[in-house]
Amino acid sequence: MPDSLDVIDKKILKALQRDAKIPNTKLADMAGLSPSPCLRRVKLLEEAGVIDRYVALLSPPSLGLGMTIFVRITLESQDQDSIENFAAAIRKLPQVVDAYLMAGGYDFLLRVVVSDLDDYRSVHMGHLAGIRGVRNVVSEIPLQAIKQTTELPI
Repeated sequence: MPDSLDVIDKKILKALQRDAKIPNTKLADMAGLSPSPCLRRVKLLEEAGVIDRYVALLSPPSLGLGMTIFVRITLESQDQDSIENFAAAIRKLPQVVDAYLMAGGYDFLLRVVVSDLDDYRSVHMGHLAGIRGVRNVVSEIPLQAIKQTTELPI
């Protein structure tokens, strides 16, 4: 489907990325369509998997989660079992909001959201460092978020 996205589909997707609760009539106006064809296009984008899901984006500080930590993990071994074991363990940690298997100087990059440094210390010591096969945990504390977005460049 991505190869067949036209200008109208892209207008719809851009608008939905900014506000998934936009009324269909307003979305149709923005896309230059009447409501029925607009709704049809949205359904087709959903069925094709271009629209994966709809979510509410929460404000971490308003929930007492004012600290983000980036964590670089190096494993003892990069075999399939070690990678799958680590991945399964971090999937269980709600504080880990993003996790990537990396190519390069370390094996995983995590984004961890916590209330404060004490909260992170318990995640680090009580969970991350204790996962079987973890050789090294390097924590990076950002000073300021310069750009954060969920919008993809379409």
